[in-house]
Amino acid sequence: MTSVDERVLAAQPPAPANTRPRRRRGKPLSPLLVAFVLVPFAVESIWVFWPALQGFWFSLTRWDGLEPPTYIGFDNYAELAGDATFRGALINTVLWLVLFGGLSVIGGFGMALILQRERRGVGFYRAALFTPVVFSLVVTALVWRVFYQPDGVADELLRAVGLEHLIRPWLADPETALYAVILPALWRQIGYVMVLYLAGLKAIDPALHEAAKMDGANNWQRLRNVTIPQLKGVNAVVLSVIVIDSLRSFDIVWSLTKGGPYHSSELLSTYMYSTAFQSLRLGYASAIAVVIFVLALAVILGYLVRAFREDA
Repeated sequence: MTSVDERVLAAQPPAPANTRPRRRRGKPLSPLLVAFVLVPFAVESIWVFWPALQGFWFSLTRWDGLEPPTYIGFDNYAELAGDATFRGALINTVLWLVLFGGLSVIGGFGMALILQRERRGVGFYRAALFTPVVFSLVVTALVWRVFYQPDGVADELLRAVGLEHLIRPWLADPETALYAVILPALWRQIGYVMVLYLAGLKAIDPALHEAAKMDGANNWQRLRNVTIPQLKGVNAVVLSVIVIDSLRSFDIVWSLTKGGPYHSSELLSTYMYSTAFQSLRLGYASAIAVVIFVLALAVILGYLVRAFREDA
């Protein structure tokens, strides 16, 4: 009987083994990794996030920097809506963003295309275009103030080419003050944008251009269909840099015109500064700062959303 039972048990298939995967204990995070994440986050929280939240809170108050702030809700924003100087500064800031940003991209990208190939003397031209970036904006403004002064370099150049009728007080004329300030800002920014695009152009695989050339594509077709699509990442960086630099442009405008004459070159940054530290209306100036932040965020997020939709 026992032998029969043993044969029956031997004929039965073996019981399936427990195939459930054993739970692996979570690997503890490296202290070095935690430090690299938490330390920058703590620094950003202290120096960026907290001041930004404080700035929004102050924009809801009436505060002169001496007495405790008084909560007034959205009265500062309602006043901004009816402030003619603020509207003029907003229009000038948008115009600055379009002209300064657009011309910086066109000039920087053009110079990068011209100087991307290694040839004799190209390093000198790259260094010459990048040199203005090294100068501070205040020094740049002082140099260009000499350029714009009466009977200065600008006037002499116009006389030399027979355009004396165009001579005017460039920084004192409300019709030309803003454009006269944009020019030295461009002189400094184009070299910086050129370096960003040079880095992007160097990263493009030459095989793509060779394949396009073998397919019969000319220079313009290769630029439009090969080069520009490969620079999407660089374009995002350039846009962010230009938007931030445009909205925080203060030094060169304040050094040349202080927003004048008659607020013709007033930007949101200069109006915010004069409101805060000359009129001592820090709550109202904080509201202007919030508008600057929202404007920058809208432009950058708008571009990123559009870029992500194109990639999807």
